[in-house]
Amino acid sequence: MSAAGPLIYVIAGEPSGDALGAKIMAGLRAATGGSVRFAGIGGQEMAEQGLESRFPMDELAIMGLLEIVPHIPRLLRRIDETVREIERLKPAVLLTIDAPGFCFRVAKKLRGKGVPLVHLVAPTVWAWKPKRAEKIARFLDHLLVILPFEPPYFTRHGLATTYIGHPSVENPRGDRAAFRARHGIPAEATLLAVLPGSRGGEASRLLPVFGETVGRLAARHPDLHVAVPAVAGVHAMILEAVSRWPVKAVVTQGAAEKADLFAASDLALAAAGTAVLELVLAGLPTVAAYKVNALTYQMVRRMVKLPHATLPNILLGREMVPELLQDACTADALEAALEPLLAGGRQLADQQAAAAQLYDRLGGNGVPPSRVAADKVLEIAAQCATVRV
Repeated sequence: MSAAGPLIYVIAGEPSGDALGAKIMAGLRAATGGSVRFAGIGGQEMAEQGLESRFPMDELAIMGLLEIVPHIPRLLRRIDETVREIERLKPAVLLTIDAPGFCFRVAKKLRGKGVPLVHLVAPTVWAWKPKRAEKIARFLDHLLVILPFEPPYFTRHGLATTYIGHPSVENPRGDRAAFRARHGIPAEATLLAVLPGSRGGEASRLLPVFGETVGRLAARHPDLHVAVPAVAGVHAMILEAVSRWPVKAVVTQGAAEKADLFAASDLALAAAGTAVLELVLAGLPTVAAYKVNALTYQMVRRMVKLPHATLPNILLGREMVPELLQDACTADALEAALEPLLAGGRQLADQQAAAAQLYDRLGGNGVPPSRVAADKVLEIAAQCATVRV
């Protein structure tokens, strides 16, 4: 390693990966006393940790089997550009985060070129395409996983794998009173957090039905207030959509404001994805929903055999969070699922008890996952430096 500290090249392809990358970058700074350098691709949160993204991360945040087709030429060009830069910089480690469509193609091109290849967030081989575990073991050097049952799927194929815990247990606790005061929301009012997704496609499909649901709830609950945390890539779309909602919605940006929003809210309606687990671990009773292209949905349904779509339900083995997917994602159904949470009672108590159970299972009372990941990355960088010498 140089006197200036190791150079870690980090790639994140979507907002959840950006948040994860920022936590690990902070962990690397803490572990090295600030003696570490970064290059790569990321979003706003990684930029706040000192990363100058090679190109806008939003170019990689594309969801759906068919939706990605028009973007393939640009993505292939970006893959080649990224590989060339990594070859030139010769970082101590390449850390890729989620976004396997992009990250794995970069890693495959760099295999055997002297850069340790570490990936964070395992492909869901336990849900579909189990043979992918054997395939990625052929080109990755180390895999960092965030679910406790994942390591055996990969170690059986000879891929070194480390369980770090789930990064959502590190999310900061926000300030409920400060958020409500800042946005003029009375202390006794009911605040609904609405999360329509971080990608343009999913948000465009969910915003209309979420808006209709909000209108129905507001008609029955006059004290209802709404807040929407938005990432940069969909901020303008969300502002335009909520301007037509029957209830004025507070639209926020940034990690700190999101933490305060979660603390200030009483329940949530969210796109089925990473955010659902974040909301549950934050103690927010949640209803999950999702819509994709109809053909994409049919293809995924044939490939995925799991009975549940969201991580809290998968981990618990039962539907604790209501899931309204595709044709079931209607304003009628969403209103019916949210009403029991507004009323309190068994459903609310069940979600709150499960949240505490999940927090413990996912590493909430141990070493922070970002620090576990940072220590492993530095260990691999040191081993590589020894080999290079």
